[in-house]
Amino acid sequence: MSNGNSRTVINNSLTSPNYLIPPHVEFWLYLIILIPSIICTLFILYYLLFNRILRRALNNHVIIVILITVLFCEITMYPWMLYYYFTNNTWQRSYIFCSIWAYIDWTFYVMQIALFGWASIERHILIFHDRWVATKKKRFFVHYLPIIIIVIYYLIFYGIVYFFPPCENTFNEFSMICISVCLYNSIAFHVFETIFNSIIPNLTIVIFSIALLFRILRQKQRMRQAIHWRKHRKMTIQLLSISFLYLVITCPYAFMIFLRICGLSNDIGVQFENWSIFFCYYIVLFFPFFAIFSVPECCTKIKAIFRLQRLARSIAPEILPVHDIRKNRKIVETII
Repeated sequence: MSNGNSRTVINNSLTSPNYLIPPHVEFWLYLIILIPSIICTLFILYYLLFNRILRRALNNHVIIVILITVLFCEITMYPWMLYYYFTNNTWQRSYIFCSIWAYIDWTFYVMQIALFGWASIERHILIFHDRWVATKKKRFFVHYLPIIIIVIYYLIFYGIVYFFPPCENTFNEFSMICISVCLYNSIAFHVFETIFNSIIPNLTIVIFSIALLFRILRQKQRMRQAIHWRKHRKMTIQLLSISFLYLVITCPYAFMIFLRICGLSNDIGVQFENWSIFFCYYIVLFFPFFAIFSVPECCTKIKAIFRLQRLARSIAPEILPVHDIRKNRKIVETII
């Protein structure tokens, strides 16, 4: 996920590390995950949307929105990436196409981190302050409105950055993300965008996920009521499992951006930074797998499907050879 100042290593013309991994290798590394990821995304979206109980569960709404953004990226940006690597970095593209690609690349990457950051906060509300969402009016302001604001904010903010900037973005046809954003030449804008749109959402996920774990354990030990733990276990496991994904994949890149802002030399940690960018593209691909295994009902559905398949194979009718059929017929006639 490219971003940053065109005068530094972190810039919008930066791609995943081609000099570290050959394009054809990157092609296969992304492709072997993309296909099952799309299938998994469609499966869990179908199950969450068409299962009335899961669709009405407030803790699943953010996951559904993130999955929709994931599916959108999987059918647009990732096929473009694969074709770019397949053509060995020789794909000729227009300025407007590159602007759309860069917009999707960074907007939806940052948006899903912010959405899950809000999910980390909302879990505390749903588990410990459920009265805040007890009525329709409260649910709108506490639950639905933050999601709407996050989505609209990022769509408009990066729409201005990529399509209506106060300066002129530059075009670089030799890089994968072939647009360099002029606004990142402003240190003030670069610092604001990085801290507010990248650092804070990642810190929110880490802090509130750890806080939720300690809060749950403390309440369970203090009240000694297992029923409360069973009631909220699904929401807690769902949050912590997906939080682990963000912690491993997105936090290293956010940490490097923060160090650059603090004055870290561009010559230090270049390979680590490029590897972190390469793995950041896996956050979209891995999210459906973590989401599906964090929803117990989906896991139960998958197990049931495989169990039915095994059962169907085990009770399949046995086809006897012709001579065995004749032999059995003679035995029956003799008995009669």
